[in-house]
Amino acid sequence: MLNRIFGQKPQEEPKKDAVAAQERAEGDSVSEQGAVPLKNSLSRTRQIFSRLGDAFRQNEITDTLWDELEESLLRADVGPGTTTWLLERLQKRAAEERMKSGAQVQRALREELVKLLGKPSGLRIATDSPLTVILVIGVNGSGKTTTIAKLAYRLTREGHSVMLAAADTFRAAAIDQLKVWADRVGVPVISQNPGSDPGAVVYDAIQAATTRGCDILIVDTAGRLQTKYNLMEELKKINKVIQKFVPKGPHELLIVMDATTGQNALLQARQFAADIGLTGVVIAKLDSTAKGGFAFAVADDLDVPIKFIGT
Repeated sequence: MLNRIFGQKPQEEPKKDAVAAQERAEGDSVSEQGAVPLKNSLSRTRQIFSRLGDAFRQNEITDTLWDELEESLLRADVGPGTTTWLLERLQKRAAEERMKSGAQVQRALREELVKLLGKPSGLRIATDSPLTVILVIGVNGSGKTTTIAKLAYRLTREGHSVMLAAADTFRAAAIDQLKVWADRVGVPVISQNPGSDPGAVVYDAIQAATTRGCDILIVDTAGRLQTKYNLMEELKKINKVIQKFVPKGPHELLIVMDATTGQNALLQARQFAADIGLTGVVIAKLDSTAKGGFAFAVADDLDVPIKFIGT
């Protein structure tokens, strides 16, 4: 991800033999074909960071470099708190390590950003239960339902038997929208009429998934603001229903965040994390913003892994 943000081509691994090359071409989860859209989606953010090129090529570290770095981080929506921490950390390292060039600062910046993102973290699949439940939450318009379809598609290709639960009974079109995506992906969906109890939908879905031998259930929920008390209480109820019938469930509680809303989405996510807890973040719509640095603010502030980024 950092290579794409800074506009630099990742170093290719040496080819050991023809068989290994073929395996990478056929089986790599980040294939060249799939990486192109992702690279393009980060183009706006990359333009902001690429403007630092001249400053980083200087043979000395000047106040101008620090000013330009601060401006670029803020424009990329890294956030004031994380930006201040990064600058203080880099200035401290520059003094302690006796850095003399912009290139050394650039390397240190990349190292600190990698640390902020943390180690890659995939989806948690249950080992002590035949059914893994993934609960997906977020505000209206964040890309939640589309993300669920992408997750279902990915997990199906990985050999899992996936079922969807349409627990967004608050918005009339939500059930139909999820059914359309389920049909495209080729997975079953459990639903009831609009206005039904979401907890009942989740209960029916758990029973259906168990009966049909599905090993993963992805639960769609109503888009909600963190300030809507009734909807937040409803989410807690759904969580309790899952915990009652699935040991240690939900195994993933993912929040989908719209990258175009930047720091506002971060404020919302803080309250979700405080009320029900989170296991991971999905950042959507990165192709629609120059604020890809928002990902670093998320990792720094929420202290949960970013599971996926997408368009």
